[in-house]
Amino acid sequence: VHTRRKDLRFPFPENFNHRIEGARITRLGRRAKYLVGELSSGEALIMHLGMTGRFTVEGKKPGKFHLAAGEVPKHDHVVFDMQGGATVTFNDARRFGFMDLWPLADLDHYPPFDGMGPEPISNQFSGAYLAEAFKGKKAPVKAALLDQYVVAGLGNIYVCEALFRSGISPKKLAGAIRRDKLEKLSVEVRKVIEEAIEAGGSTISDFETTTGELGYFQHRFQVYDREGDPCVVCSRPIKRIVQSGRSTFYCSHCQK
Repeated sequence: VHTRRKDLRFPFPENFNHRIEGARITRLGRRAKYLVGELSSGEALIMHLGMTGRFTVEGKKPGKFHLAAGEVPKHDHVVFDMQGGATVTFNDARRFGFMDLWPLADLDHYPPFDGMGPEPISNQFSGAYLAEAFKGKKAPVKAALLDQYVVAGLGNIYVCEALFRSGISPKKLAGAIRRDKLEKLSVEVRKVIEEAIEAGGSTISDFETTTGELGYFQHRFQVYDREGDPCVVCSRPIKRIVQSGRSTFYCSHCQK
């Protein structure tokens, strides 16, 4: 393990390299926006990509991002040399990502995971769950869906798209949405996520897959980043507003 600086968004855990080297990754999973590598040492390697972070995987020869010493690209911050000769490199231009280590047996109590909501593609996520979670909430539904303690891992793009498909205004108060609308919303959230995964994600600025390929779900956007463009349903212009510091795109005619 090669760390090429002392920190990312936060400092690396004490003895980070030593605690990882020689360990086997027995399982690689995800919780919300965190990647979780379960190590044979009994610890979990927890990784967050932040805004611009990405992992690239190369074979035995140096590849696109991982070069020889003295030729290291500026933003290659962590390099993992794997037993079989492959190289996994973490590249993060803005350094909003981070890595941490936590006891695997106590993973549920890792501070960001404690109290986190269900995954949007899990069986627990449903219209009934949203009805209970939104009960009495006076926040706009857009803000409620971005709350990681309501739903884990949903981001701005996919919330905008799911709300459009559900016909729900992002400005509507979460606690005022009818049960049938919440059922449809839970279905559309799942569909959007599954379609985006199948399409390899959304490349807006610098997102790439582990092999350096671009995602293409951005070509299927119906509202996101389409301000002024005609709605795919009614042809009226898509609007953009700012909610909680984030851009929201929607059709004021189709979404009520």
